[in-house]
Order: sequence, then C-alpha cells, then structure tokens
Amino acid sequence: MTAPPLLQVRGLQVRFAATTAVDDVSFEIAVGETLGVVGESGSGKSSLARALLRLIPVAAGQLVWRGKDLLALRGAALRAQRRHLQIVFQDPLASLDPRMTIGAILAEPLEIFEPSLGARARQLRVERMLGAVGLDAAMTARFPHQFSGGQCQRIAIARAMMCRPELLVCDEAVSSLDVSIQGQIVNLLRDMQREFGMALLFISHNLAVVRHVSDRILVLYQGRVVEMADRDALFRAPAHPYTQALLAAVPSIARDNPTAAAWTQGVGAALAAPPPGGGCAFLGRCPHAEVRCIAAAPALRVLSDGRLAACHRLD
Repeated sequence: MTAPPLLQVRGLQVRFAATTAVDDVSFEIAVGETLGVVGESGSGKSSLARALLRLIPVAAGQLVWRGKDLLALRGAALRAQRRHLQIVFQDPLASLDPRMTIGAILAEPLEIFEPSLGARARQLRVERMLGAVGLDAAMTARFPHQFSGGQCQRIAIARAMMCRPELLVCDEAVSSLDVSIQGQIVNLLRDMQREFGMALLFISHNLAVVRHVSDRILVLYQGRVVEMADRDALFRAPAHPYTQALLAAVPSIARDNPTAAAWTQGVGAALAAPPPGGGCAFLGRCPHAEVRCIAAAPALRVLSDGRLAACHRLD
C-alpha cells in the first residue's frame, strides 16, 4: 500500500500586482523524498518556496499537509505547523540576527515550540545540534559575523533542524558558497536527511548539485511546470525543449547534446514575454516552435514513462 504524500500542492498561484510569479503549479512530496526544483532566475523558484511555507500570500490553489489544508490555518494553528516545515535561505548572514549569539539563535525555536523544556535541556539540544553540523559546542557565545559563510550556513541548517522538521526547503542554500564548501553543505544535508527521515525541497540553478541530491526534478519556466521526472530519466532524455536547453547550457553536457548548438547560436539569448494570445510561454526561445504553439499553451500531460511535460511536440 502506497503511503499518502507528505505535501500536496494543487494549482498553486502567486501574484505580485500584475505579475504572476507562480502559475498553476501542482506536485507532491513523499516522506523522506528529495524533490529538486530548477529553472533560471525569475522562473518562480523562490516564490514557490515562500508560498509553501505561507511566508507570502497565495492567490489560488491548495496546500495540503498530511491531510490538513495549510491555507485554512490561521494564528496559533498555523504557528504550530511551522515546526514541521522549515527553510534554509540563500544568504546565511542575512538570515541570522547579528545581535544574537549562536546559542540564542539555536535555542529560539525550542523556546517557541517546546516552552516546557528547561534551560539546561535546551543548552544540551543546542550543543548536540552544533555537533551534528560539524561545529564546536564552545562556539555558542559567538556572533554570526565571527563565522565564515560556510559556517553560517551550517548554523542556519542547525536552526532549521532544531525541532526536527518533516520537510526542509532549501532555497539556493549553497549558491553563495565556494564550490568546496557547497559539497560539504550538500553532504551535510543528505546526512541529516538520512538521520531524521525528513523530506527535502531543494531549489537550485546548479544542475550538478540538483542531480546529486534529488530523487525527482521539477522544471519551472516563467512560473509554470514544464517538466517533472525522475532524476535519471530527466538527465538521460529531457522531453521539454526548455529542459533540453538547461542541460545543454552545462559545459560537460553540451559537448554531447545537439540542443547546445541551437541554444548557443542565439536561441534563448533574452527572456521573452508570454505571447499575448495565450500561446506557449517558451515560444520566443524554442528552436522547435510551430504554428499551434502560437494559438494555445500546451497542457501538462503524463508521458509513457510516467514523467510530466508540457509541449505540443510530445503528441
């Protein structure tokens, strides 16, 4: 019997004034799964992450967490759920309060969600979590500015893990770090995932990192899902022209990918606005565009191998 999904996202839409940042996005995350989310800057990745955690308003759709409608929760009921859904932001220094010591930063989630815990018990939990992310317990009296970027990201992960969430959203959590540090942080996240059994929503523009950590991958373009597939299937044979272009842009892949030639010769050199008549949003950048792509946007459909993709050519 298949276990019910941890999180179900149905028809999610996020708007900022006249701009639609996330448009009709649907997917599920299973317990312990890692779903990678990729797409270029402006594709709606961060807006999606913040909407899932109710950090920004949702214009339409459903967020179902273990059978509960997250969008219906208010006040104390919503705050009680936040311990189960945590986020690690891109800039670790910007996400840590510079006026608080590391010990206070890590103890704060326990004070909020486990107020009955005594001071000594909180201190022990903080020290254990620091050890889990590879930092010394003696560092609790220091302030964020006394740590490197990689150490600050470890602290941000430790804070997010203090209450052992079931879903951790990583929003470009390694993109601001040196390559060698990126590997350390990614390995740390995978180790903690195995230890605590949590699910990961891993957002990144670094396809190599996403390939390393993900079970499935969701591809966003201008706020819409254009493809979603198992990791190996997507990298082996991307179905959507935009996914093909993303993979072609990676040097080690481009050498063997025929899409690279079209892409590097000017296709996709600049972002194109969606067509006014409601056609395919990728129309102005697609090397395979046809007349029907102008008339109507392609629907997201299930292909024979189980993946989802939105392209008229898949007929």
